[in-house]
Amino acid sequence: MTTILVDEQQAPGGQIWRAIEENVRRGVHQGLGAAYSAGAAVVQNFRECGAHYLPETRVWQIERAPSPGKPAGSGEWIVFLSRADGAESIRARHVLLATGAQERPMPFPGWTLPGVMTVGAAQILHKSAHQIPDQPVWIAGSGPLPLLYMTQLLDAGGRIAGWLDTTPRGALRRGLPTLRGAVDGWHDLLKGLLWSARLRGRGFPIVRNVSSLRAFGIGRLEQIVYRTENGLSGDVAADILLVHEGVVPSIHFTQAMGCSHRWNEAQLCFEPEVDTWGETSMTGLYVAGDGAGIGGAKAACTRGELAATGVALSSGALSVERASELAAPLHRRLGHELAMRPLLDSIYRPRTEIFTPPDETIVCRCEEVTAGDVRLAAQLGQPGPNQLKAFTRAGMGPCQGRQCGYTVANLLASAQCRSVGAVGLQRVRPPLKPITLAELSALEESS
Repeated sequence: MTTILVDEQQAPGGQIWRAIEENVRRGVHQGLGAAYSAGAAVVQNFRECGAHYLPETRVWQIERAPSPGKPAGSGEWIVFLSRADGAESIRARHVLLATGAQERPMPFPGWTLPGVMTVGAAQILHKSAHQIPDQPVWIAGSGPLPLLYMTQLLDAGGRIAGWLDTTPRGALRRGLPTLRGAVDGWHDLLKGLLWSARLRGRGFPIVRNVSSLRAFGIGRLEQIVYRTENGLSGDVAADILLVHEGVVPSIHFTQAMGCSHRWNEAQLCFEPEVDTWGETSMTGLYVAGDGAGIGGAKAACTRGELAATGVALSSGALSVERASELAAPLHRRLGHELAMRPLLDSIYRPRTEIFTPPDETIVCRCEEVTAGDVRLAAQLGQPGPNQLKAFTRAGMGPCQGRQCGYTVANLLASAQCRSVGAVGLQRVRPPLKPITLAELSALEESS
C-alpha cells in the first residue's frame, strides 16, 4: 500500500511537536518539556516508515473521481494540492484527514489591535523560531494551554505581567461529578496542578473569574480593561496580550466535502460524525486526531492508529479478525486517554459572554463586520448563516469563516432564540486555501 503524507509545515511534527527535529539539533527541545521532547522518537519512526512525504504542500480541494457504473458516493478521491513548483492532483482510494484543532475565536473590543494575539500563536513562534516576547506578557483566558505556555515562557527567560483567568466561578464544583472518572488521567491532572502551583509562586498578579475584557490603544495595544464576576474592575498598561479560550476541531475540509456533523454540547463545537475506525459519512474518507473531536495529543495518536487500521481493513490488507485484534488494545488505551476529558470540559467550559460580544466588536476580521451588523441582519426574516453571509459578507474573506463562523452562529442563535446546533455554520466552498490563477492554469496544462 502506497502512503503519501501531505504536510503544510516544513518538517514533520504537527502542532504538538512542531520543529522538533530542528530543536533537537539546536539542543533547545528540553526547555519545552518532556512531552515535547518525546516527539523526536515519533518523528524518527515516521521518517523510517517508508511513506512518501510532501512538506510545504497545501491541499486546497478534495473531490470524488468520476466513476461510471459505480454507485454514487464510491470510487477514488482526487486530492488537489500546491507545492513550490506548482499545482498537481493525486488519486487515492482512501483519504485520512489529520487537520487537528484550532483555537476557539474569542472576539472582544480591541482584539484586532497589534499586540493582541492568541496563546497558540505565541507558542508556535516559541517552538519554530525560538522567539519570546521582550516585554512582560499579559495572559487572558482559560484552559490547560495558558498554564503550559506560561511555564514554557518562564523557562525560556520570558516575563509574565499578569494572568486574567476567565474560568467561570464554581468551575471546580461543576467538575466534581466527573472527578471519579478522571482517575485514569491522574498523571495529567497532577501535571496541571503542578503548573498552577508553580505559577502562583512567581509573584505576578492573578485575577480570577474575569467576565469582561477590552483592549485599547492608538495603532497598537496600550491598555487592558477587565471586569470580574463579583464586580471588581481594573485597567492595566500592556504591550502584549495573549488570549485563549480552548480549542475546537478544524472541520473546514469535512464541511466542504459534505460530511455529516454533530453538535457537541459538552465542548460547544461541531465535529464530524465518524465510526469506530474514524471513517466519516463519506465512504473512504477518514478523520483522526482532534479534527474528529477534541481529545488531546495522546488520544490523537491512538485515533490515528485506529484510522490506519481501518484503512488497511477496508483496502483488504487486513482481515476482519486481525483488524479487531489490533484495535482492541487501542480502544482500551483510548478510553484511558480520554478519561480526563469530561473533567476538563466541565471546568473549562467557555462562559457565554465569549459568544455574544458587544455590538462594536469586529467579529469577521477579513471583512470588518461587527457583532452589531450581525445582530441587525439576524432580524431580517430569520436568515441562516449562509443568507447572513450574503447580507453582511461575514465569512466571505480568505479564512472562509474559520475565525467568525462560531461567533456568527452564536449571535444568530441568540437573536433568534434557537440553539447553535440548529443554526449551524456557514457553507464552505473550495478552494479551501488561497491559490493563484497561475497554479490553476498549470494544473489544467498538466492534466
